[in-house]
Amino acid sequence: MAWFRKEKKPRPPRAQRLEIPPDVWEKCEACGHTDIREKFERNANVCPSCDHHRRIRAHEYVSLLLDEGTIDEKDVELGSVDPLEFPDYPARLKKALKSAGEHDAILTVSGTMDTMPVNLGVMDFAFMGGSMGSVVGEKIARLGQRSLEKKWPLIVISSSGGARMQEGVLSLMQMAKTSAMLSQLAERRIPYVSILTNPTTGGVSASYAMLGDAILAEPGAVIGFAGPRVIKQTLGQDLPEGFQTSEFLLTHGMVDQVVHRHHLKRTVGQLLRHMSGKPAATGWASA
Repeated sequence: MAWFRKEKKPRPPRAQRLEIPPDVWEKCEACGHTDIREKFERNANVCPSCDHHRRIRAHEYVSLLLDEGTIDEKDVELGSVDPLEFPDYPARLKKALKSAGEHDAILTVSGTMDTMPVNLGVMDFAFMGGSMGSVVGEKIARLGQRSLEKKWPLIVISSSGGARMQEGVLSLMQMAKTSAMLSQLAERRIPYVSILTNPTTGGVSASYAMLGDAILAEPGAVIGFAGPRVIKQTLGQDLPEGFQTSEFLLTHGMVDQVVHRHHLKRTVGQLLRHMSGKPAATGWASA
């Protein structure tokens, strides 16, 4: 009889297994710390475990430094071409545009930093290793010209492997072109702050990246002209440990200050107000 027999019913599982997409997780390249991507993003892509400054995109630097609602992108119509008919260059450009965005290897904008108007150029390593081609040089030159006309401070954030070999001597000419523009800013006493991130090498480090009135660098950034192997072969001797890091360059007077990404906006704002002779922003008087 059913009265004396307990019917067995299937029990629901105590815990439901959740499938987590693999792209939710991020791993620090320096210490191997693994955490959810959102946690890295909330920390400006600085590792919460070892403080390693991971590489971020140009638009993220723009959002980090400039006031919301004041950002105006410049020279969006400029794009790289293939003047030397270099093999496979058009295909590489097309691939870079698709994966990295339409601003070439640099994003140039104007806006305000704590209400102070500035012109800002940010190189993007995701676009062909941040290589400096004709478009990069032209955008920086135009940005400098706007600073001359409006007497606004200029900021350039560098992240590059150097000159773009697919454009040959045309890319090397950008070193002289940008340097000539910066000399005009210096003559008019218009502040120029150069910020070096990982990596800043080649023709970029040999031109506008090292010509700032103030040169700042992120912690642990690789900064130099040639690679360690080339330098070692040229000099014929062993090199000091970490000789191309921002901390080493600070010790030897090549960099003015190593600045944590969390303090970048505050530090640059203080520098520009000091160089421009403008009063400190509200809440900075005691800093």
